[in-house]
Parts: sequence; C-alpha cells; structure tokens
Amino acid sequence: MGKPIVRITVVIFFMVGLICCSKPNDKVVVATAANVQFVMQELQKTFERESGTKLDIVVSSSGKLTTQIQQGAPFDVFVSADTRYPQEIFVNGGADNPPKIYARGTLVLWTRDSTITPDLTMLTQAGVKKIALANPETAPYGRAAVEVLKEAGLFEQVNSKLVFGESIAQTTQYIATGAADVGFTALSVVLSHEMKGKGRWTALDSTAYAHIDQAAILLKHSESSPKREKSQQFYDFLYSEKARAIFQQYGYSVE
Repeated sequence: MGKPIVRITVVIFFMVGLICCSKPNDKVVVATAANVQFVMQELQKTFERESGTKLDIVVSSSGKLTTQIQQGAPFDVFVSADTRYPQEIFVNGGADNPPKIYARGTLVLWTRDSTITPDLTMLTQAGVKKIALANPETAPYGRAAVEVLKEAGLFEQVNSKLVFGESIAQTTQYIATGAADVGFTALSVVLSHEMKGKGRWTALDSTAYAHIDQAAILLKHSESSPKREKSQQFYDFLYSEKARAIFQQYGYSVE
C-alpha cells in the first residue's frame, strides 16, 4: 500500500526541483509589427549596446500579436503598426497607461519586375496578374492598401488579382521573390538595408488612406516583476531623440 505514495512523493520532488532550477528568461520581449522589423534590428543594437539589456524580438502582424497578448503571451512591450490594437489592449486592462505614437508610416507600391511601372494605373493591365497586399483584417498597411484601391476606383477591377500575405513581412516576400508582380508594402521595407535598391517603388498619395500612426504600449507587469524596470527603459528609448533619428532613416515621420 505504501509504494504508490512513495512514487507520488518522488514525482512531486522532481517537479519542484525543475521549477526551482529553471532560469527565467530575463530578456525584454518586444512584440513587433512586421513593418518595423528592419528598423527594430537597428534599434535593438543601439539599445543593447547602451543599456546592456538584451531584447527578444517577436515579429508578426499587429492583429495577430494583439490576439496573442490577449491570450497571455509573455510579451513586455508591443510596438504596433497602428494605434487601434494597442488601444484595445489598454482598454481591456493589458496596460497601466494608454499607447503613445512613436512614428507615422508610409505606404508604397513596389515591384521587382523591370517591365512594370509601379503606378496605380498599371494595376488593371493584363501584364499584372498578381498584386500583393497584407491581410486588411489584421495588418494596418493592408487596410491602407484597400483604402487606396477604393479611393482610386480600382478595387473591384483588380479584386481577382489580389493575393494576401498574413503580414507585411509575408507580403514583402511575395513581391521580393516575384510570386506577385507588384504589391503594397511599407516605405521602411524598401529603404531597409536588405531591400534598398532592389526593384522600383512609388510612395502613394497619403491623403488616399487614413494616417498610419504607429503606437507602442508598455504591457502590464506585476509590481514584483524583475523585468518591469528594463521594459520601461526600452519603452522610453523608443521615444528618445536617438530612436527618432533611426526611425527617420527608414522613412518614418516623427514629430
């Protein structure tokens, strides 16, 4: 009769030992909108060099990251591609303070095909068979692309040509690899070290879509969280003069 109790006791001690010996991740985890991924690499290098604090960067569409945060993903700072998603997190109690805008993004039409002019009037031509854009349900740049097409009266005409990426990162991949003839992406992407000088692009009329005001939010920590101070430090860095200069290098507007 005593053997099962012994086995259970051993298992409990083993589990306690694992918990005690496991080392928590002390890096600040930054959930990053896909259009920010390239500039974030430079922000990360600068911040880590100056602060000594390490970052983990998680990249996806703002909508998907919001869902993950609401489901309990262990992120510390959310750098969104818009203000709506971080505001939603704040309203639902995921942060102590409302989000703040760190930059305004610009939408561009980009192609790697030398026979295509990146211009809205070219989208209806027979030579353009696939037009990439990010999913407007979860990605603000995709939403802006749909607004541009509707403003130009082209949405219905080109609807059958549209291919949707899960995020601006996947959309960029479609364009960069030629899977799509042309597509909508962020100015920060075509100005990045990885993409600069590749293909041709045109900045679209910013009055044809709602401002892409991008905001960040410091996610809620417990009072005793060891990452609370470091997360606040990175969040403050996003609004520093040094970070603003880096954002501007990638084509973002900052005020």
